Amino acid sequence: MTLIRTKDVIQSVADALQYISYYHPLDFIKAVHEAYEREESEAAKDAMAQILINSRLCAEGKRPICQDTGIVTVFLKIGMDVQWEGDMTVSDMVNAGVRQAYLLPDNVLRASILSDPAGTRKNTKDNTPAVIHMELVKGGELEVKVAAKGGGSENKAKMAMLNPSDSIVDWVEKTLPTMGAGWCPPGMLGIGIGGTAEKAAVLAKESLMDPIDIHELRARGPSNRVEALRLEIMDRANSLGIGAQGLGGLTTVLDVKIMDYPTHAASLPVVMIPNCAATRHAHFTLDGSGAVELTPPSLDEWPQITWDVGPRARKIHLDTLTADDIAKWQPGETLLLSGTMLTGRDAAHKRLLGMLEAGEGLPEGVDFTNKFIYYVGPVDAVRDEVIGPAGPTTATRMDKFTEGLLAKTGLIGMIGKAERGQVGIDAIKKHKAVYLMAVGGAAYLVSKAIKKSRVVAFEDLGMEAIHEFEVDEMPVTVAVDVNGTSVHRTGPAIWKKHIAEEHVIEVK
Repeated sequence: MTLIRTKDVIQSVADALQYISYYHPLDFIKAVHEAYEREESEAAKDAMAQILINSRLCAEGKRPICQDTGIVTVFLKIGMDVQWEGDMTVSDMVNAGVRQAYLLPDNVLRASILSDPAGTRKNTKDNTPAVIHMELVKGGELEVKVAAKGGGSENKAKMAMLNPSDSIVDWVEKTLPTMGAGWCPPGMLGIGIGGTAEKAAVLAKESLMDPIDIHELRARGPSNRVEALRLEIMDRANSLGIGAQGLGGLTTVLDVKIMDYPTHAASLPVVMIPNCAATRHAHFTLDGSGAVELTPPSLDEWPQITWDVGPRARKIHLDTLTADDIAKWQPGETLLLSGTMLTGRDAAHKRLLGMLEAGEGLPEGVDFTNKFIYYVGPVDAVRDEVIGPAGPTTATRMDKFTEGLLAKTGLIGMIGKAERGQVGIDAIKKHKAVYLMAVGGAAYLVSKAIKKSRVVAFEDLGMEAIHEFEVDEMPVTVAVDVNGTSVHRTGPAIWKKHIAEEHVIEVK
């Protein structure tokens, strides 16, 4: 029998969550760098450069790769010969580790978990509880896989109950474009096949814990149908031309992972879950000898990437900006923003529109006249930081609020992640506003451009409070111009055609 101590489980989970908050898996870094070297799309190459630079900065500064430090998912394989110290449940041990990790003063992680999800949606303040999957196995060890999954990629999960004769590859090819770019490609696709609906979802999530090895598979060739499916899906996915951040390019998917399980003769459950540019997971085993010791990777493993858009970027002073100025911006143009902007996410938008509809006006200190709003929920600052990692959140969630805010406040622009939906684009075109895209997965890099920060309204909303940021040359792309032209539609269409013409459908 093996005695596993409570404190070792708690410390190991806490250390692993801190570790993955700032260290990318090296297989992911290698894969992104290889994609960066191959990429022909300037916009996609710029996005991947920011992701790689951000990753190195986080490894050096031990700060989160992304402001969304995720919902914690844990897979446990518990040996049947394991004994536990004390009477604390395994779930309680894991959640104690999560709590310890997310509240660590030297690297506070953003608390994003809300209780009563269909009701008050109150923040639990410490990112608990985790989602925990447990399995009893032979032996006397505890095998742990721990991950932190961002909402932007988790929200893009897709499920289908296909007919047994249907093509899984066709379903993926049809479904992937409907996911938009809010999952921050390039990344991995986890696919679960078989079992029942809920089993397929768990399989898809667990498959994302495996390392990127599609290149090795392609070199040796598939040995079974699942491996052949991985290659087929990879090629068909990249032939879509979606590209990094959905801007159009050669690489959308870095790897395809598949786990399957026997299923009913009448069924073919399939679930697809993407992993984003903040891929975060760690694996370790406890054998009773103490807490896990995670070895930091060498910074030499990160590529030396330089990125300077200065010569081709338009420098913008936000404090003197007018509607006439933004009308001159072109879709796909790179801007460097300096000056003041306000922030706001779902909860703030809902409250603002409620106040306006009630005739209360905007809160004191909030004036959107000729201003931009940045969709962000930043990490709290530590040490001498102005603000913690502050990357953009998915912009489509704000689409339903856009018409009301543009019509009633004098707002002229928005900054967020990925594409806008048709409702958002229609409002932008109607009011001659613009939407700018910041790179998802480059949160720490973005925070370096923020020189001052203060909360101006709704402090009770925590990370969703309205902040005023003063920025210096914050890089963004014109994603929807005043005429409603969206680069997330034009870019992928151009690159899909280019890939088809050039027959560049394989990742070599």
